[in-house]
Amino acid sequence: MTHRFTASLLGALTTLALIPAHAAVSADEAKALGTTLTEVGAIKAGNKEGTIPPYTGGLTQAPAGFKKDSGFWADPFKDEKPLLRIDAKNLDRYADKLSEGQKHLLRTNPGYYMDVYPTHRTAAFSDRVIKATLRNATTCRTDKNQLAVDPACRGGLPFPIPKTGYEAMWNQLLHWVVDTDFTTESNRTWVVDATGQATMTADQFTRSESPYWQVDQKDRDPQMYLRTYSVTKAPARKSGLMSMLVDFLDTESKPRRAYSYTPGQRRVKLAPEFSYDTPVSELGGATFFDELFLFSGKMDRFDFKLVGKQEMLIPYNNYKHYGDCKNELQFQPRHLNPVCERWELHRVWVVESTLKPGMRHAYAKRVYYFDEDLSGAGMFDAFDQSGKLYRSMNQMMIQWYDRPGPFSTKTVTYDFNKNQYLLIADTSVGGTLISPKALSEADQNPEAVVGRETVR
Repeated sequence: MTHRFTASLLGALTTLALIPAHAAVSADEAKALGTTLTEVGAIKAGNKEGTIPPYTGGLTQAPAGFKKDSGFWADPFKDEKPLLRIDAKNLDRYADKLSEGQKHLLRTNPGYYMDVYPTHRTAAFSDRVIKATLRNATTCRTDKNQLAVDPACRGGLPFPIPKTGYEAMWNQLLHWVVDTDFTTESNRTWVVDATGQATMTADQFTRSESPYWQVDQKDRDPQMYLRTYSVTKAPARKSGLMSMLVDFLDTESKPRRAYSYTPGQRRVKLAPEFSYDTPVSELGGATFFDELFLFSGKMDRFDFKLVGKQEMLIPYNNYKHYGDCKNELQFQPRHLNPVCERWELHRVWVVESTLKPGMRHAYAKRVYYFDEDLSGAGMFDAFDQSGKLYRSMNQMMIQWYDRPGPFSTKTVTYDFNKNQYLLIADTSVGGTLISPKALSEADQNPEAVVGRETVR
């Protein structure tokens, strides 16, 4: 008995030894935070050309015209003019600052252009978040082949000085959201075909919370970092449909919990298929579950390589698109209306993800570009098994200067095979409302959500 127990224990320890824990940075490395680097790991200085300014603390003062608790944030840059315009004729001059998806849009759509505005490094965080991020630099670590993060990291950005592609991806997964929760009464999704015909595939009530950032909720599972649900209001054939995603810091021991409710069946069901490259039916099937918010879910099917930093034109300070560009004004055939877009030059973290041998996925490779100021803004290009560009996604951000914190939920996904695109999180009608306090755990379970929200 003793021999078998000892052998079993040694076997378990050997197995654990094969699952490395990735350590945080050293105290000497962390000294750069707040000096040459910002507290979240971005290069504090501007670039030598002066086209990227130094970081000076971000945007924390509301501009004129801001109405608190209205659900909308006034544009502090509404009177700015573009510095330059990129189109099919001059894109080669700026090719090193463009993704493959951006270049494809410009080359194949003569009417498309990108207006490039002055760069404003508006991302800013509260003192509480900054303090926790500095703590995390030397204490936060990944485990289980980098598929898990220590719950003690909660309250701050986990890896201000990322050493691996997985750590950079965790920064995106755990980017700041809100320290209570937020709701949208009208969160609309649109699919736009090659002719420019826009079809609203869903109009939903949504509620999202990130317990990773909550400070006053002691009833949450410390492993839970995201919970979001939606209740469909339109189209009529889907009215009352509810779906919920719950994600955890240990994606090995606690993989995603997903729930769905269909009025016809009148019961809540677990939905284990809500992951990886399963199309999201409520969003017209035009995006996968693992590309919500640029990336969502478990990182076990791909190898993630941190390439480094480079300067890129990314969607930034997109106040106009969150508030003023409504309904059909947003859309043109094959691409968003460029009048609604704002592009700025920023340094980004570049991560390449490559499908592991023996794993299945619609993509063979994705290349991600994440804002170095960790605002949540960014892009990716996705390539199919033959290496052909398949899809491209842009995630837009604004700075919630009254919180403070950056907010990034609105995305556009281009499907180059079907010559269509998908716009998610159009909240231009009704806006985004921040709750003064998150709901209790009892009020957030799926049955309670169905009983409360489906009667709207």
